[in-house]
Amino acid sequence: MSAEPVPPEQPGPPPAAPGPPGPLSWRALVLTGHGGYDRVKLQVRTHSPQVGAGQVLVRVRACGLNFAELLGRQGLYDPLPPPPVVMGMEASGLIEAVGEDVKERRVGDRVIVLSRSGLWQEVVVVPADHTFLMPGGMSFEEGAALPINYLTAYLMLFELAHLRPGKKVLVHMAAGGVGIAATQLCRMVGDVTVFGTASASKHETIAEVGVAHPIDYRTKDYVEEVRKISPEGVDIVLDPLGGADTQKGFGLLRPLGALVVFGAANCVTGQKKNLLAVARTWYHQLSLSALKLMSTNKAVCGFHLGYLDHPLISRTMDTLLDLYQQGHIRPRLDRSYHFEEVAEAMRRMHERQNVGKVILLPEAKKEEPPAPKPSGPEPSDPEPSGPEPSGPEPSGPEPSGPEPSGPEPSGPEPSGPGPMDEEDADTREKKDEATEERNV
Repeated sequence: MSAEPVPPEQPGPPPAAPGPPGPLSWRALVLTGHGGYDRVKLQVRTHSPQVGAGQVLVRVRACGLNFAELLGRQGLYDPLPPPPVVMGMEASGLIEAVGEDVKERRVGDRVIVLSRSGLWQEVVVVPADHTFLMPGGMSFEEGAALPINYLTAYLMLFELAHLRPGKKVLVHMAAGGVGIAATQLCRMVGDVTVFGTASASKHETIAEVGVAHPIDYRTKDYVEEVRKISPEGVDIVLDPLGGADTQKGFGLLRPLGALVVFGAANCVTGQKKNLLAVARTWYHQLSLSALKLMSTNKAVCGFHLGYLDHPLISRTMDTLLDLYQQGHIRPRLDRSYHFEEVAEAMRRMHERQNVGKVILLPEAKKEEPPAPKPSGPEPSDPEPSGPEPSGPEPSGPEPSGPEPSGPEPSGPEPSGPGPMDEEDADTREKKDEATEERNV
């Protein structure tokens, strides 16, 4: 799914320093507990967010969905605070208010936003230095699709594995967001050969992106397939799977090669946490000593974006936005879902149906208008001949279902990137009355 390019906005005069925003209503996706898709609930909140010094208020237009959120929903992602919590690490939108001491952002700026959590909502308050100006022509969907996937791929390839011309790279889950980002980045370096695992239906797409040797991991042994083409193995393996696949990846490395482990997708086998799958993954996890690394002349690296310092992330984001403007990288959008459809979005990623990035849209889904009636006179049915049946007509009111009673459940305020006012009991009671929540 491609998005319409957005023309660059003309700069205007700096806005006057805004006062604190009044009460706002916004929609938020709240993880209310660990488990299946039904644990993510849509809430509508009314509140007066406070924009402190060095902060900005952003009206979110698009959010990215990452595998980390699937892990977080199951309670398998340590950096995520405990429920109730708003998930979401990347988003894009418009700045609607700026706090004191903010010099490089102004109202109306189109920005990409990064945070460890809290971005799956229409309104967020974040530090100004956690926002990045979007290039002209970049859509909000592309802005939300770029940060996590491309930061992960870039830092693994160029900071850990030191990708250079002539290398061979194995990319697992090559049709996912990180897989496509890694393939595009490999294409920037001359004479790099990419092997990519994906189901057969996705091979044409990943070949277009730059995978030289697509491998159907469902029907073939990817180790054997790589050895047929490159008997000596590969130089870099990007491993988001964990368990036995990490051992296979280490075995495929050529001398001086690097294995980069950045996930444990093999732990996720259903909607809810599967302790057997977790145990099996860790039981088969690669275990070796420093002496083993010395004797094999191989490197094993770990990567987790959630534990990196912000300055490195900020510098890398600047590099990636330059590469986007130069046309070297462009996020591939799979499908966009409104907040009401978050369960469908998660299911699509969980079942590995996506090719590229899955996007969440905070705005309410518009109901489709009813189909127009056919023009012209309606045909009349001939009256039946013969006597009409006689008999008593049924009496009594038409059956109707009972109206739901009681107030709709309300969840606690999600912990988002921006601070909110403390409220007394009366204010909280009024706010609860304004809070709506439903399962998605």
